[in-house]
Amino acid sequence: MSTLKSSDTEDWLDYRVIRPLSYLWALLFAKLDVHPNTVTIMSMFIGAGSAYFYAQPSFWYDGWNGLMMNVIAVLLLLWADIFDCCDGQLARMTGKKSRLGRILDGLAGFTWFIPIYLVLVYRFYCYHDIEFGWLGIENNEQNTLIATAIVFVLGLVSGFLGMGAQQRLADYYIQVHLFFLKGEKGSELDNSITQQKIYDETPWEGNRVWKYFLKTYIDYTKKQEATTPQFQRMMATFKEKYGDASAIPAELREEILRESRGVLPWSSALTFNFRSAMFWLFCLCDIPAMNFVWEIVGMGLIWAYTRHRHEAFCKRIADRLNKNL
Repeated sequence: MSTLKSSDTEDWLDYRVIRPLSYLWALLFAKLDVHPNTVTIMSMFIGAGSAYFYAQPSFWYDGWNGLMMNVIAVLLLLWADIFDCCDGQLARMTGKKSRLGRILDGLAGFTWFIPIYLVLVYRFYCYHDIEFGWLGIENNEQNTLIATAIVFVLGLVSGFLGMGAQQRLADYYIQVHLFFLKGEKGSELDNSITQQKIYDETPWEGNRVWKYFLKTYIDYTKKQEATTPQFQRMMATFKEKYGDASAIPAELREEILRESRGVLPWSSALTFNFRSAMFWLFCLCDIPAMNFVWEIVGMGLIWAYTRHRHEAFCKRIADRLNKNL
């Protein structure tokens, strides 16, 4: 288990099933001298490839054949997730950590779900009898086009404002926890100022693609920071009072970790396992468009509660320390 980030940041399924499987793959890739970034790219292709099978209707519309196609889609996305976990374990196992690997890891989920969400819109266009029946809508071409346009908008909101923001926050809180648990070397808690400096110091000649990745990552970290103002304030207070966040007293570090552990189960719900379990349920039940509604409403509420709890304890700690400055 030395290849894990921390047992604190792993849910039961990850710790007992996904991580052991990805560890076996990591052992194989280490023997074959496969770079972790190659494994990440493989996960992108496998996850995106599952879109073909997600485009097929399930049991309600196509019987056992449809159900089998959707089960294959589930297994392919699960395989992609195992590889996505494997790349980090392989990097820690072999010492081949890189900034590019961190960036690619953050992009993997979008590479999977952009084509998947697009084919779900197409799937709704072809198969929507259940939803139209619930709503009492006449199944004609005009209504189908209007409803499909609405589902497309829901998919955009769900993917970019829903899943994107939710997973970005969950990833940030995991790295925050690891920072206070293991220190700077044991986490990947990056900030936009440092990333901007790296970008500015990187010459354009011969680095155009790399500069694009860096620019994308700067935007990613800026959005994380903008979403967590009280955490940023707490970190600024640490710097003012102790010189650096890593120099805070042990009892204060333990307080932060204790509070953070209370938030992690909620932020974990924003990551792959719980999100995908609901997504698979909607697909297997032949109502995949409902996943967009769930991600906007249900997952949105979990995101808001998670952020509220984390920001609340950061504000409380910062307020207490600022009184003593």
